[in-house]
Amino acid sequence: MSRTVIELTDVTMRFRMNSDKILSLKEFVTTALRGKLDYQEFTALDHVSLQVKKGETLGLIGRNGAGKSTLLKVISGILKPTAGSVQCQGTIAPMLELGSGFDMDLTGRENIFLNGAILGYSEAFLNAKYDEIAAFSELGNFIETPIRNYSSGMLARLAFSVTTVVQPEVLIVDEILSVGDAAFQEKSRRRMMELMGGGTTVLFVSHSLEQIREMCSRVAWLEQGRVKMIGAPAAVCSAYV
Repeated sequence: MSRTVIELTDVTMRFRMNSDKILSLKEFVTTALRGKLDYQEFTALDHVSLQVKKGETLGLIGRNGAGKSTLLKVISGILKPTAGSVQCQGTIAPMLELGSGFDMDLTGRENIFLNGAILGYSEAFLNAKYDEIAAFSELGNFIETPIRNYSSGMLARLAFSVTTVVQPEVLIVDEILSVGDAAFQEKSRRRMMELMGGGTTVLFVSHSLEQIREMCSRVAWLEQGRVKMIGAPAAVCSAYV
């Protein structure tokens, strides 16, 4: 039986949002010193519990604001939950926001080594994989250009290439397959399928139910920060529609 690699127990994530219309830092500091800041509490995740097994592909669906991206950030360790516990085993490679983990003033080549180091890979390993990463990205001579000049599609290509060529144990993907041209989207989809077949555990957010049905072994439907339903893709997607 496959071991559990991700386990969330009663995870709650609350944010304090300033409800005053403060337009400057000076106004914020002045209001704070007077003790008159007015906050409202927003619960993004509300007592979420779930388990993900090794080699499983869990799809996350739900409307905008349902808590999907917050959940991925909590699992990735980017956010610490207000309450509850998160346990993850293995190296986690999150692809959550375009350009995260990149330095906009460095070239594509330099960012491959920077991003790879952040993911925990050695320089020797990245040197051995460099040609494969560069070829998969299809950036050509732009690999030697500072990435501040890249389009969103080019950034997505670079991020996807670095993260997937090194074969992480846990891959977390937030809508990354919707960026770039149709040919690269299809190539990315095939690469994801290869990773899944090789035992990589994947958490996958997409607004495309077709992608979710095709690529996921289980689906969790989030609504207002709670897991409304979890189970087989066909059943959950049908109920969601």
